[in-house]
Amino acid sequence: MAFDRLEAMRAFCRIVEIGSFVGAAEALGVPKTTISGQIQGLEAHLGMKLLHRTTRRVSPTADGAAYYEGARTLLDDLDELESSRHHLRGRVRVEMPSPVGTSLIIPALPDFAARFPDVQLDIGCGERVVDIVQEGIDCALRGGPVADQDLVARLVGNMRFCLCAAPGYLAAAPKLATVEDLPAHRYLGFVFAATGRQHIQTLLRGEQRYIIEQQAAMRFNSAAAYIASGVAGLGILNIPRAEAAPHLRSGALVEVLPDWQLGSMPISLVYPYARRLSARVRAFTDWATALFANDPLWR
Repeated sequence: MAFDRLEAMRAFCRIVEIGSFVGAAEALGVPKTTISGQIQGLEAHLGMKLLHRTTRRVSPTADGAAYYEGARTLLDDLDELESSRHHLRGRVRVEMPSPVGTSLIIPALPDFAARFPDVQLDIGCGERVVDIVQEGIDCALRGGPVADQDLVARLVGNMRFCLCAAPGYLAAAPKLATVEDLPAHRYLGFVFAATGRQHIQTLLRGEQRYIIEQQAAMRFNSAAAYIASGVAGLGILNIPRAEAAPHLRSGALVEVLPDWQLGSMPISLVYPYARRLSARVRAFTDWATALFANDPLWR
């Protein structure tokens, strides 16, 4: 019975995290009917309704949300106990901005997998700033200032930017020799999905400062779409240097105004104050911190 109850708890936690019976069944590698039976048995054992079910999504009830927090902690502690006897194992849920994921973390993951083969990573990679406490995220890499008092934040690197454009765009556009020429050009804006605010960039050269405040010809809230717009020759864009690097090497983009330094965005590793870091989460955070420290584009 204890073993069945633990399996039902795992199924319940996975449903809450994914928001779907089908998705949880696929993640756990069991039939959906098994998952449904486990939840029915768990609700009967507890005498409470744990989940709201609609045709589109499954979400926890108030009792279910409270039960999830306790169950998640218990399962994490159990995985930690088993790991201490042999080697690290279990799941780490982490969120990060797209540029950090695609340009730094994901290319290096074969090294992490070789070091910790029994640690499963659930990686969220996008422009949305998630609520890591409410969504059960173990840790996150976050760009910009971190004001949330419920989070521990540790600076691990910087996202450096550069101004780029496609050669075809520059060939047909007005000259671009100084920052004073920028208003005559099509500037492409990036909008943070969480706030709807456009990223305003400051250019620095010695004591000189220039803020790009002109109206954007087009705006994008996806990093991939933003870069694609520049490669397509739609105008000048302001992108992380790490993301620009392969396009600069291939010649799809060229850097403009290289004698000006662009402001950078701090990258912090954050996790909840109230949550004790397990050994497997510490393994990921230490590994990721070392990646930033050893990469000249990010340190």
